[in-house]
Amino acid sequence: MSKAVKLADIAQQLGVSTVTVSKALSGQRGVSDEMRTKIRRLAQEMGYVKSAQDKTKERKSYTIGVAVAERYLGAASSFYLLLYQELSQRAMRKNCFAMLEVVSYEEEQWMRMPKMVAEEKVDAVIIMGTFTIEYARFLRGNIHLPLILLDTLANEEESDSVVTSNMMGAYRMTNYLFKMGHSKIGFVGTRLATTSIDDRYFGYLKSLMQHGATVREDWIIEDRDRTTGSSDYNVHYQLPPKEEMPTAFFCNNDVAAMVMIRKLTESGYAVPDDVSVAGFDNFINEPFPKIGITTYAINIREMARRSVHILLHKLENPDYSTGVYMIDGKFIERQSTKKIGPPIPFI
Repeated sequence: MSKAVKLADIAQQLGVSTVTVSKALSGQRGVSDEMRTKIRRLAQEMGYVKSAQDKTKERKSYTIGVAVAERYLGAASSFYLLLYQELSQRAMRKNCFAMLEVVSYEEEQWMRMPKMVAEEKVDAVIIMGTFTIEYARFLRGNIHLPLILLDTLANEEESDSVVTSNMMGAYRMTNYLFKMGHSKIGFVGTRLATTSIDDRYFGYLKSLMQHGATVREDWIIEDRDRTTGSSDYNVHYQLPPKEEMPTAFFCNNDVAAMVMIRKLTESGYAVPDDVSVAGFDNFINEPFPKIGITTYAINIREMARRSVHILLHKLENPDYSTGVYMIDGKFIERQSTKKIGPPIPFI
């Protein structure tokens, strides 16, 4: 009896991947017409017959497009690159591939569809992070593929989303600062810039209200431009006067916390002896600061795993929907915060 021909045998003959062969034989996108014809002709010549295992592989072999705004991939903001790497690894474990497309601010303004969608190179799409409201609305209304939002929420309607527990994480972080004896706590983050920042601000507000603390606008420190998302060290991160300085700041992410520590240090304050600083994300890609940042760690692996899992279900079941899937993080205490007195009780 002759040996059964496998997808790998066809792939080896043509010098392509097994996934490419699978897509060509199952009629999926992502293979040129010329290559598809070659693969089908060779498969017929070799006497290929689909096995149950090959059929399973074909059914689960997809290309997942990941769209992210260019402003999130700066040297100090590569949290999304790490998240994409996790997505790519999770996709490969499911015999799928992830394709990253970086969308410039100009493309957002001109309402240009990502090329991977316009050229029909992907089977499903992950919108990773926040775009302008108009562009996000444009994508959701014109991408007719299985779609999920990652680390962001839709502003206007229900969408399938995977996010960390932003509000409750921020609430816990601010409660921790009150427990450390701080009653004067500022917030670092530009409101209305992203849904994640807003939710973390709401968690901060909830903690302040429950401790009877007054919300002070001069203690809300902007960290970026609300429209473009760009950050300027000399324009943003403006500290209050010395006589009005809070004893602690909760920052919407660890990059903002890192910059605040730098700003405070250059202004003559010692962290945490004079001012405590807490962050969010558990991600720093810079050598500064030397001090460890107390933070709320996002479970990146679980966010990536859950996103791929949901998309595969949506691909195989068009009516499948999860709504908002929220994933808990983990509190991590480091050296950037200090106890200065007895806990401030809830009112």
